[in-house]
Amino acid sequence: MRKLTTSELNRPSIADFKTKPKLPIVIVLDNIRSLHNVGSIFRTADAFNLEAIFLCGITATPPHREIHRTALGATESVTWRYFEQTPEAVNFLMNNGYNVVAVEQTDRSIPLASFAAQETTSLALVFGNEVHGVSEEVIREVKQAIEIPQFGTKHSLNVAVSAGIVIWEICRASKNCCEK
Repeated sequence: MRKLTTSELNRPSIADFKTKPKLPIVIVLDNIRSLHNVGSIFRTADAFNLEAIFLCGITATPPHREIHRTALGATESVTWRYFEQTPEAVNFLMNNGYNVVAVEQTDRSIPLASFAAQETTSLALVFGNEVHGVSEEVIREVKQAIEIPQFGTKHSLNVAVSAGIVIWEICRASKNCCEK
C-alpha cells in the first residue's frame, strides 16, 4: 500500500467542477456561529459535489480568513447564497420543489438510517446553531426531521461532524452518488 499522489487523485479544476452535474442537495446553515464549522461544511459540500450551501442569519459568508482556513478553497467551488432569515431560505427552497428536512432531535424525528431520500426530489438539509440547534420557526415550517442516533451522555455532535455523517449516509444510500 502507498498513498496516492495529488496527480493520481484526478481532481477536477474549479472550472470543471462547476460544470459537473451536482447531487441535488442544498445545505442550509441556520445561524452557525463558528467560522471553522462553516469552512468545514464547505469542504464536505465540495467533497460530495453538492448543489449549494445557503448561509442564514449570523452565519458568516466568504470571503473570510477563518472560513478559508478550513474550507481550503471550497468557497470557490461550491455555490452559496446568503439569506438574512432562515425561514426565508426554507420557503424559497419549498417553493422551488425541494424536500426541506431539519437535522434535529424532535418529537417526530426519525433515525437517519430510516430516512429514505427520494431519488427524484431535490433535498435541502437544515443544520442548526451549535448551542440552540435548528430554530423553532424552521421546525414549524418543515415536514420532516431526521436525527443521528447517539448513545452517550451529550446527545449532540458538532454541526460540521453532523453534516458529514448525514451527507455521507444520504449519499451512500443514493444510487448514483458514490460513482467516480
